[in-house]
Amino acid sequence: MELTEQAARSARVAAVFDRVADVYDNVGVPWFTPIAEQLVRQAAPSRGEHVLDVGCGRGAATAAPAEAGGSEGRVTGIDLSPRMIEECRAHLIGRGLSNVDLHVMDASSPSLPPGGFHLLVSSLVVFFLPDPSAALLAWRRLLAPGGRLALSTFAGRDRVWDAVDATFQPYLPAGMLDARTTGAAGPFSSDAGVEELVRAAGYTGVRTTRFDIEVTFADVDEWWVFSRSHGQRAMWDAIPEADHDTVKDAAGEHLDQARGADGRIHLRQQVRCTLAAAP
Repeated sequence: MELTEQAARSARVAAVFDRVADVYDNVGVPWFTPIAEQLVRQAAPSRGEHVLDVGCGRGAATAAPAEAGGSEGRVTGIDLSPRMIEECRAHLIGRGLSNVDLHVMDASSPSLPPGGFHLLVSSLVVFFLPDPSAALLAWRRLLAPGGRLALSTFAGRDRVWDAVDATFQPYLPAGMLDARTTGAAGPFSSDAGVEELVRAAGYTGVRTTRFDIEVTFADVDEWWVFSRSHGQRAMWDAIPEADHDTVKDAAGEHLDQARGADGRIHLRQQVRCTLAAAP
């Protein structure tokens, strides 16, 4: 991808997340926070460590390492979206955490000192990047010898998700990336594919764990609000306003198939954690 094209794409991504920063993971549907917290548990940050959170968003994976690191530790969070950084800063201040540095920075090639971190965590980010292999290589250079890498990506999910996403497809431009659908093909479609991607970037001890997360919606309206509160907002923005109700109604027919005995919509998503170390 040419530099100008990559810069334009990065600007578009930043603009989407700027637009949703106020509501991102903040509409009453637990999603990004429990995923990030489970990733951090797998990564096991400890006292005194310097940790880098790549694509920190509102801080779902930033606060726990800061708490674990104590006064001797330090966490650096980077995100492409200035508004996300603002929200992350407010979130951390609210939790009384001061051992964190935040920067507006592109995850693809962070301009940070090499070898400066004991742990790098990145939750639901790497599959958005134009060149994941190059990014993983750049991240490895930021880790001290023996430093740890912890990534989360999406694995299997309920078929209803697929049917809902299919309602958007006729409107979407070619090549639009979405966190839940990008892994349908290529390295993010399997544990082995992600492991090989990481291994090829020079990491050692590559291994995978998985966990399930269930998301529930009271009704289609709650799903609609949720779907517009994160990266999927870009998909809605690609649909003419006059067609929004049509897409919402079509998605609602599929979501009704996932209603439980309690009348709520229940959807399951499997999350993959890929763990590795720098040599």
